[in-house]
Amino acid sequence: MRVKIALDAMGGDYAPDCTVKGAALAAQEVPDNTTIVLVGKKDLIQQKIQEFGITSSNIEIFNADEVIGMGEHPTKALSQKPTASIPVGFGLLKQGVVNALCSAGNTGAMHVGAMFTIKAIEGIIRPGIAGFVPKENGGFGVIIDVGANADCKPDVLYQFGEIGSLYAKHVFNIDNPKVGLMNLGEEEQKGTLLTQAAHQHLRLNKKINFVGNIEGRDLFNDKADVIVCDGFTGNVILKMAESFFDMLQTREIKDAYFDRFNYEAIGGSPILGVNGNVVIGHGVSSPMAIKNMVLLGQKMADSNVHLKIKEYFAE
Repeated sequence: MRVKIALDAMGGDYAPDCTVKGAALAAQEVPDNTTIVLVGKKDLIQQKIQEFGITSSNIEIFNADEVIGMGEHPTKALSQKPTASIPVGFGLLKQGVVNALCSAGNTGAMHVGAMFTIKAIEGIIRPGIAGFVPKENGGFGVIIDVGANADCKPDVLYQFGEIGSLYAKHVFNIDNPKVGLMNLGEEEQKGTLLTQAAHQHLRLNKKINFVGNIEGRDLFNDKADVIVCDGFTGNVILKMAESFFDMLQTREIKDAYFDRFNYEAIGGSPILGVNGNVVIGHGVSSPMAIKNMVLLGQKMADSNVHLKIKEYFAE
């Protein structure tokens, strides 16, 4: 079966140069049955492909006449610019023309587009954005949420544990992923009213491997494969982790483990709990980051993780 990964060619601070170059890098690594669909202004994209001497046969272009700027209001932009690359990309995803959509463009527009075009999976209270933290054992852990839901209720955190566990199992191939709740102490009674209530929900769930509360120092060890928290906490953690790499670069310190904190190596963050595979990248994404975002989208499409989540909540 042909797999198609849509890339918003107009999304990002350095688009379309970096997106087109990133697509070319990804085209060299994706399986033979995979096509990368560049969504955006066709003439401009073709011009860049010629300018960079790109000859990949597994790159296609799908025209989108408008662009949603990085600073535009998401909801207004989506309604006022239906022919922009982001809504056009979501249209292709909804129709099943493509198997995943990746963009380093307006994050709010990507999130709103996901919620109103392909919509949340039935049974999901609130979809979440997942981030990834490098583990000392060489793998990656899933942290959810990292910014979509700054305020959460206990049942939302409970679902994040389920969604994150399914992602770790089907995309990272971790058997029986360990799920931990980010808290300020390991004891069951520790934390806020939110984390205390969420702990009780998670503890009673026999479908996931809940290992209890974890602390900030456990982020990078093997205590948990999935880290559950509200979007405010998760975003602070993710940005702090990214700063480690920047500080080491400034100090000209090279370390193979900390090199994996580089946003370029991770590529992007998926929106989990919606009816399709969606990956959001950094606005400052380089060609390398774009490449890895596309490869993440391809990996999600191959695993059909959104369908696995849908099947789970349909039971």
